Amino acid sequence: MHNNQRDGHMRQEINKGQASYHPNSLGNGCPFQAKIAEGGFDSYPEKIDAKKIRERSRSFMDHFSQATLFFKSQSQVEQQHIIDALKFELGKVETLAIRERMLGLLTQVDDKLVKEVAEGLGLKVPSKPKNPMNHGVPADAEPGSYEPTNIKQSLKSSNALSMKNTVFGNIATRQVAFLCADGVDALSVSSMKKSLEKESAMIKIIAPHAGEIKTSGSENIKVDQSFLGAASVLFDAFYVPAGEKSINALKMEPKALYFLNEGYKHCKALAFDGQSVLLEETFFWKKIDKDKLVENGVILNGIGISNQFSQDFINVIGKHRFWNREKSEQVPA
Repeated sequence: MHNNQRDGHMRQEINKGQASYHPNSLGNGCPFQAKIAEGGFDSYPEKIDAKKIRERSRSFMDHFSQATLFFKSQSQVEQQHIIDALKFELGKVETLAIRERMLGLLTQVDDKLVKEVAEGLGLKVPSKPKNPMNHGVPADAEPGSYEPTNIKQSLKSSNALSMKNTVFGNIATRQVAFLCADGVDALSVSSMKKSLEKESAMIKIIAPHAGEIKTSGSENIKVDQSFLGAASVLFDAFYVPAGEKSINALKMEPKALYFLNEGYKHCKALAFDGQSVLLEETFFWKKIDKDKLVENGVILNGIGISNQFSQDFINVIGKHRFWNREKSEQVPA
C-alpha cells in the first residue's frame, strides 16, 4: 500500500472514531481498507467554490505558551536541569549577539529561567526580545504576520509533564550494573540477579575484562561489558557483590571507582554486599551522612545475601533518583 494511501486511510478511520486496523489486515503492519459498503469512509460530494491559499493557521505562531507551561510544570530540580542545560549550550556559543538574542526569546518563556541563564552567561536580562523574533519568513510574505502570538494558557502547570511527579515503584526495564571481578561471590551475584529479574529489571555484568570471570568457587560468569567500553550514565543503579578478591581487584580499577562516584553524582541507587573496602575508596563515602544512607539511596549489607537486602535495593531503585544529593555534595566525577 502506498504511504499516502495508508496515511489517508488512517485519518479516515480516526475521523470515524474506529480502530485503524482490521482483523483481516495483512499482518505486515498495513491496515485493512474497508470499502464503503463495509462501513468504510465516504466523503460527501459537496460542491465547493473558493480560493486556494497556502497559509498556516495563526495557532502555528504560538511559539512560547507551551514552553512556559512545560517549564512551570517541572519540579525545582528539573527546572534547574533545564537552566543548567541552557547555560551549558549557550556558554559554547562564541557570538555574543546570538547569546543576547536567545536571552531575549527566553524572556517570553519565564522570568526565573531567563534571569538564571543570564547570570550564568554574565549578561543582563534583556527588557524585550530583538525584533523580528521569527526569521523564518517566506520571500513574498509580510514579516509582521509571522511574528509570534502572545497566548495565555488557561492551564498553569501539569504533573504529567514532570518526570519527578510521575508514578514510582516499578523497576521494569531498569538497567542495573553489577560491578564484578575474578573471585566474586557466586551466591551474592545470583541471588540479587534473581530478585531484580523477577521485577523485570535488566542486569549487566561489568568487569575489568571481557569474556568470563571466575567466582570464588571457580564457576564461570559471562561478562556483558568491560569497564573499557561501559558507561555509567547508561545504567539506573549499581550493585557491588561480595567476594574479597573481587572487591580488592575493583579497588585497583579506576573506572570502577569512577562508575560509583558518577552514579552517586547522578543521584542513582547503589548497593554493596560484603566488605566495604571499595566503598571506602569512593569520594562520596567521605562526605555522606552515615546515619541517612537509605534516605540517600545507598544500601549496605553484611556478608551473606538476604531477602530484605534485595527488597531494600528494589525499593530504592523504584524511587528512580535521590535528588537531595545534588545540593548536599558535589562529586568530582
